[in-house]
Amino acid sequence: MKPYVICHMMPSIDGRLRTDRWNIPDAAHEEYDRTADTYRAQAWLCGRVTMEEFANGRWRRPAGRRSVRVEKGDWIAPRSARRLAVVLDSAGKLAWKKNEVEGDALVIVLTEAAPAAYLSYLRDKEISYVVAGRRDGEINLAAVVRRLGEKFGVKRLLVEGGGKTTGAFLAAGLIDEISLLLTPVADGRIGEPSLFDTEGNHSSKALSNVRIQSVRKIGAGMFWLKARPSR
Repeated sequence: MKPYVICHMMPSIDGRLRTDRWNIPDAAHEEYDRTADTYRAQAWLCGRVTMEEFANGRWRRPAGRRSVRVEKGDWIAPRSARRLAVVLDSAGKLAWKKNEVEGDALVIVLTEAAPAAYLSYLRDKEISYVVAGRRDGEINLAAVVRRLGEKFGVKRLLVEGGGKTTGAFLAAGLIDEISLLLTPVADGRIGEPSLFDTEGNHSSKALSNVRIQSVRKIGAGMFWLKARPSR
């Protein structure tokens, strides 16, 4: 069964996402974590760019190492952490110090473009991975969501950015609920990542209509808006 997918984000009132440029209190980030915890999700997911802050730089193929052979398909590592941190990294670019992020077990989503040496590296680190797609940048998100449910028992999945990731999930019709903490700041910079970015989208129609479910004021002067995409 497909997990229930929640897009949980903290945009400015003009829909931008780069919070490090905003003069907001720590309480705002605490509210983001608090509201995320109310969903009791078994996994959270981000794109490669967003996850770089947690990674150990870029992975480099070991010099002088012979080519390796690795069995095709997904690989599930033994784990003790109850929650998953899922990373979309289609070509296998990020390096990791350990097999978890903030206590949550890593799962890397790759395509067949990832080199066998990188798959071997993940296995040595005991980091699980899922292969869902053939080419770099062309991840089959529906397959990812389905396998997270089937292979990891995920029933609720938080999608937490960046804008291209949330846009791709919305365009694929995979988001069941939108959860936004509207932050009292106007970003205003042209070209900044926005809430739902979709590359190559030249459609004359909006990406999706939504039905507003609720809006209420919470801490740090923010409003918590819940909505559902129209099917």
